[in-house]
Amino acid sequence: MVSRAFVKEDVDPPERSGRKRSVSGLPPGATNYITALGAARFEAELARLRETGGEPARMAALETILASVQVVDPSDPESKGISFGATVTLRDTDGGTKICTIVGVDELEFEPRGVTWISPLGKALLSAEVGDRVTLEDGRSLKIVRVE
Repeated sequence: MVSRAFVKEDVDPPERSGRKRSVSGLPPGATNYITALGAARFEAELARLRETGGEPARMAALETILASVQVVDPSDPESKGISFGATVTLRDTDGGTKICTIVGVDELEFEPRGVTWISPLGKALLSAEVGDRVTLEDGRSLKIVRVE
């Protein structure tokens, strides 16, 4: 079951609504979800920049991001469904695998395998569990084989 926090209506594209996107790329009013690890990474970078007298523009950007985020706690480990922050292993019909972690939009810079919770794949994964199949935008079908 997908949390009410992750439904499409919460991220109405500004192209349709006429609203400007925030620094994070989300429409105004949309909640800027982030994992605890992502928040800790931003806080550590900001602390390091403050200590070293680092780049003011980056510090301002980090402060803006941190002021706008809502940290999402990991879900119940006994849950069968995929949740925000989960790392998912997918297998295609040829036996190839893809590993991705569902993260917030600002976390992509830290997570090379990251997919945002608002991406088509992220949305499909959040409503699935191990054994389910998800279809990518290019039409390929992937089976969920593992969730961490």
